Amino acid sequence: MDAHKKSTAEAIESTASTEPTGSFPSLSELRLSQSFVEQAGVKKLLTTVPVRKPHKQDYFRVHPDAAFRDQFAFIELKNDDREHYVVMPGIAAAVSTETVNKTLYTAINRQGVIFLWPVPLPTPDDRRVNDWHRTAREGAARSVDRWIRLVPNMALGANEIFEAPSGTPDPVWPEHSFEELLAIGFRDRIIQSLDHPVLKRLRGEC
Repeated sequence: MDAHKKSTAEAIESTASTEPTGSFPSLSELRLSQSFVEQAGVKKLLTTVPVRKPHKQDYFRVHPDAAFRDQFAFIELKNDDREHYVVMPGIAAAVSTETVNKTLYTAINRQGVIFLWPVPLPTPDDRRVNDWHRTAREGAARSVDRWIRLVPNMALGANEIFEAPSGTPDPVWPEHSFEELLAIGFRDRIIQSLDHPVLKRLRGEC
Protein backbone atom coordinates (compact mmCIF):
# COMPACT_ATOMS: atom_id res chain seq x y z
CA MET A 1 0.00 0.00 0.00
CA ASP A 2 1.49 3.36 -0.96
CA ALA A 3 1.84 6.15 1.58
CA HIS A 4 -1.20 8.10 0.37
CA LYS A 5 -3.58 5.12 0.52
CA LYS A 6 -2.21 4.11 3.91
CA SER A 7 -2.74 7.62 5.27
CA THR A 8 -6.34 7.71 4.00
CA ALA A 9 -7.18 4.29 5.47
CA GLU A 10 -5.71 5.28 8.83
CA ALA A 11 -7.80 8.49 8.82
CA ILE A 12 -11.05 6.59 8.10
CA GLU A 13 -10.27 4.02 10.80
CA SER A 14 -9.46 6.77 13.27
CA THR A 15 -12.76 8.57 12.51
CA ALA A 16 -14.86 5.40 12.78
CA SER A 17 -13.38 4.47 16.14
CA THR A 18 -13.75 7.88 17.71
CA GLU A 19 -16.20 7.84 20.65
CA PRO A 20 -18.55 10.82 21.25
CA THR A 21 -17.18 13.26 23.77
CA GLY A 22 -20.50 13.33 25.67
CA SER A 23 -23.91 11.66 25.76
CA PHE A 24 -26.65 12.90 23.39
CA PRO A 25 -29.17 15.11 25.25
CA SER A 26 -32.59 13.64 25.96
CA LEU A 27 -35.73 14.71 24.09
CA SER A 28 -37.04 16.57 27.12
CA GLU A 29 -33.80 18.60 27.23
CA LEU A 30 -34.04 19.51 23.53
CA ARG A 31 -37.75 20.34 23.37
CA LEU A 32 -38.79 24.00 23.59
CA SER A 33 -41.08 24.82 26.48
CA GLN A 34 -44.63 25.91 25.61
CA SER A 35 -43.90 29.39 26.97
CA PHE A 36 -40.72 29.82 24.92
CA VAL A 37 -42.41 31.81 22.17
CA GLU A 38 -43.96 34.18 24.68
CA GLN A 39 -40.68 34.51 26.56
CA ALA A 40 -38.93 35.31 23.30
CA GLY A 41 -41.29 38.26 22.81
CA VAL A 42 -43.13 36.82 19.79
CA LYS A 43 -46.78 37.80 19.51
CA LYS A 44 -49.32 35.65 17.70
CA LEU A 45 -51.30 37.77 15.24
CA LEU A 46 -55.02 37.34 14.70
CA THR A 47 -55.38 37.36 10.91
CA THR A 48 -58.51 35.24 10.37
CA VAL A 49 -61.91 35.53 12.05
CA PRO A 50 -64.45 33.09 10.55
CA VAL A 51 -68.03 34.24 10.10
CA ARG A 52 -70.18 31.18 10.76
CA LYS A 53 -72.47 29.39 13.18
CA PRO A 54 -70.90 27.17 15.86
CA HIS A 55 -69.93 23.68 14.77
CA LYS A 56 -72.34 21.14 16.24
CA GLN A 57 -69.51 19.22 17.97
CA ASP A 58 -67.94 22.33 19.53
CA TYR A 59 -68.60 23.78 22.94
CA PHE A 60 -68.51 27.56 22.72
CA ARG A 61 -69.07 30.79 24.61
CA VAL A 62 -70.43 34.18 23.55
CA HIS A 63 -68.57 37.29 24.70
CA PRO A 64 -70.30 38.61 27.84
CA ASP A 65 -69.68 42.28 26.96
CA ALA A 66 -72.61 43.74 25.00
CA ALA A 67 -70.09 45.90 23.11
CA PHE A 68 -69.00 42.70 21.32
CA ARG A 69 -72.31 42.18 19.52
CA ASP A 70 -74.50 44.33 17.28
CA GLN A 71 -77.21 44.21 14.64
CA PHE A 72 -76.51 44.48 10.93
CA ALA A 73 -78.13 43.90 7.55
CA PHE A 74 -76.64 40.92 5.73
CA ILE A 75 -76.80 39.27 2.36
CA GLU A 76 -76.06 35.57 2.69
CA LEU A 77 -74.86 33.70 -0.38
CA LYS A 78 -75.98 30.13 0.17
CA ASN A 79 -73.07 28.44 -1.55
CA ASP A 80 -70.79 25.84 0.03
CA ASP A 81 -69.26 28.44 2.37
CA ARG A 82 -72.49 30.36 3.13
CA GLU A 83 -70.72 33.69 2.74
CA HIS A 84 -72.10 36.64 4.70
CA TYR A 85 -71.77 40.19 3.38
CA VAL A 86 -72.50 43.19 5.60
CA VAL A 87 -74.66 45.74 3.80
CA MET A 88 -74.44 49.44 4.59
CA PRO A 89 -77.84 50.72 5.90
CA GLY A 90 -78.45 53.07 2.96
CA ILE A 91 -77.83 50.27 0.46
CA ALA A 92 -79.83 47.77 2.54
CA ALA A 93 -82.91 49.99 2.28
CA ALA A 94 -82.65 49.87 -1.50
CA VAL A 95 -82.28 46.07 -1.64
CA SER A 96 -84.42 45.11 1.34
CA THR A 97 -85.81 41.99 -0.35
CA GLU A 98 -82.29 40.56 -0.51
CA THR A 99 -81.17 41.33 3.04
CA VAL A 100 -81.71 39.67 6.41
CA ASN A 101 -81.25 41.48 9.72
CA LYS A 102 -79.11 39.56 12.18
CA THR A 103 -77.33 40.00 15.48
CA LEU A 104 -73.61 39.38 15.10
CA TYR A 105 -72.14 37.74 18.21
CA THR A 106 -68.48 37.37 19.11
CA ALA A 107 -67.90 33.75 20.13
CA ILE A 108 -65.04 31.41 20.94
CA ASN A 109 -64.72 27.62 21.10
CA ARG A 110 -62.75 25.42 23.50
CA GLN A 111 -59.78 25.39 21.10
CA GLY A 112 -59.53 29.17 21.38
CA VAL A 113 -60.80 29.89 17.85
CA ILE A 114 -62.71 33.15 17.84
CA PHE A 115 -65.53 33.58 15.31
CA LEU A 116 -68.41 35.90 14.47
CA TRP A 117 -71.82 34.28 14.63
CA PRO A 118 -74.76 35.85 12.72
CA VAL A 119 -78.14 34.97 14.25
CA PRO A 120 -81.37 36.12 12.53
CA LEU A 121 -83.58 38.59 14.37
CA PRO A 122 -87.31 37.96 14.65
CA THR A 123 -89.33 40.03 12.20
CA PRO A 124 -92.66 41.73 12.98
CA ASP A 125 -94.37 40.15 9.97
CA ASP A 126 -93.38 36.55 10.81
CA ARG A 127 -96.56 34.45 10.76
CA ARG A 128 -94.96 31.88 13.05
CA VAL A 129 -91.85 31.66 15.15
CA ASN A 130 -88.88 30.07 13.39
CA ASP A 131 -87.71 27.52 15.96
CA TRP A 132 -84.26 27.25 14.39
CA HIS A 133 -83.70 30.95 14.87
CA ARG A 134 -85.37 31.02 18.30
CA THR A 135 -83.19 28.23 19.69
CA ALA A 136 -80.09 29.86 18.20
CA ARG A 137 -80.93 33.08 20.06
CA GLU A 138 -81.56 31.10 23.25
CA GLY A 139 -78.22 29.35 22.79
CA ALA A 140 -76.44 32.68 22.37
CA ALA A 141 -78.01 33.96 25.59
CA ARG A 142 -77.08 30.82 27.57
CA SER A 143 -73.52 30.73 26.27
CA VAL A 144 -72.67 34.12 27.76
CA ASP A 145 -71.84 32.51 31.11
CA ARG A 146 -71.55 28.78 30.35
CA TRP A 147 -70.08 26.46 27.72
CA ILE A 148 -72.74 24.97 25.44
CA ARG A 149 -73.13 22.94 22.27
CA LEU A 150 -75.85 23.78 19.75
CA VAL A 151 -76.88 20.64 17.88
CA PRO A 152 -79.43 20.69 15.02
CA ASN A 153 -82.21 18.14 15.39
CA MET A 154 -83.98 17.74 12.07
CA ALA A 155 -86.80 15.63 13.54
CA LEU A 156 -87.43 18.31 16.18
CA GLY A 157 -87.13 21.17 13.72
CA ALA A 158 -84.93 23.12 16.13
CA ASN A 159 -81.53 23.23 17.78
CA GLU A 160 -80.89 21.29 20.98
CA ILE A 161 -78.73 22.92 23.65
CA PHE A 162 -76.23 20.90 25.68
CA GLU A 163 -74.29 22.36 28.60
CA ALA A 164 -70.75 21.36 29.54
CA PRO A 165 -70.14 20.16 33.13
CA SER A 166 -69.71 22.91 35.69
CA GLY A 167 -66.17 23.88 36.58
CA THR A 168 -64.95 24.23 33.00
CA PRO A 169 -62.55 27.22 32.90
CA ASP A 170 -63.72 30.47 31.33
CA PRO A 171 -62.32 31.33 27.89
CA VAL A 172 -59.38 33.66 27.33
CA TRP A 173 -60.59 36.35 24.95
CA PRO A 174 -58.15 38.02 22.53
CA GLU A 175 -57.23 41.64 23.13
CA HIS A 176 -59.09 42.99 20.11
CA SER A 177 -62.05 45.33 19.94
CA PHE A 178 -65.28 44.32 18.22
CA GLU A 179 -64.50 46.80 15.46
CA GLU A 180 -61.10 45.16 14.90
CA LEU A 181 -62.71 41.71 14.73
CA LEU A 182 -65.23 43.02 12.19
CA ALA A 183 -62.44 44.48 10.06
CA ILE A 184 -60.69 41.09 9.98
CA GLY A 185 -63.80 38.97 9.47
CA PHE A 186 -65.35 41.19 6.77
CA ARG A 187 -62.21 42.64 5.20
CA ASP A 188 -63.51 42.12 1.65
CA ARG A 189 -67.20 41.49 2.33
CA ILE A 190 -68.81 44.88 2.90
CA ILE A 191 -71.38 46.13 0.39
CA GLN A 192 -71.16 49.91 0.14
CA SER A 193 -72.46 50.45 -3.40
CA LEU A 194 -75.28 49.26 -5.64
CA ASP A 195 -72.55 48.36 -8.13
CA HIS A 196 -71.04 45.76 -5.79
CA PRO A 197 -70.40 42.43 -7.63
CA VAL A 198 -72.74 40.55 -5.25
CA LEU A 199 -75.65 42.87 -6.06
CA LYS A 200 -74.87 42.70 -9.77
CA ARG A 201 -74.91 38.92 -9.51
CA LEU A 202 -78.30 38.96 -7.77
CA ARG A 203 -79.65 41.27 -10.50
CA GLY A 204 -78.38 38.87 -13.17
CA GLU A 205 -75.87 41.38 -14.52
CA CYS A 206 -72.86 39.10 -14.11
